[in-house]
Amino acid sequence: MAINPMSYEAQFFGFTPQTCILRVHNAIKDYLFDMMLLVERVILKKLVELPDSNISTFQIRESTENFLSFMNERFEQLFNKVEQMLLTLVLKVPENIFLPQDKVHKRYPYSKEQYEQLECEITQLEKRYKAEICAKQTLLAELEEQKAVQAEMEKIIQWFDTLDNTCRENGFGDFKESLTFMTQSSKKLQEKMQEIKEKKTKIWTNKKASAIKRV
Repeated sequence: MAINPMSYEAQFFGFTPQTCILRVHNAIKDYLFDMMLLVERVILKKLVELPDSNISTFQIRESTENFLSFMNERFEQLFNKVEQMLLTLVLKVPENIFLPQDKVHKRYPYSKEQYEQLECEITQLEKRYKAEICAKQTLLAELEEQKAVQAEMEKIIQWFDTLDNTCRENGFGDFKESLTFMTQSSKKLQEKMQEIKEKKTKIWTNKKASAIKRV
């Protein structure tokens, strides 16, 4: 059987010529084998009607196999010629025949260099597209983070507003002013504590120095 690929013929017919020929080849061989089995059964049936015959069943089976082998050999020789004729004269698409999807190539031919350049451009566009997809996903992730932060900020603002209203209802004045006053008072208190700590350290240092001098 032929092994050369015929891809254009496969596109044109919808099947590969080699596959078609192989199926015809196998179908004929199966038919030949079935016919030999049928002939053998007829001979064996006739043999039963001849009780004085010296021919055994084994001899008939051996003769059938030999004849089948001879027929297969002759068939392969003849089928090789049939195969070549089918591949060159029947299942071969002429050079002037184009598939509908290939007519555009005839109308707009291009060189190998143009094809390679087109492939390069397609590769670059694919890379740019993937980069844009990644950037879009990153922006969407950042947008989701911003939405989450905005939601938290709105909760904090709402909490401050609630606290401010509570302070006003209980006569504490403006919460923002109270918070500013508390912050300043806390800062002054920290400064006083730091001043006291420094004075305490200074006094302790002076006492230690005096004790050393006495010794």
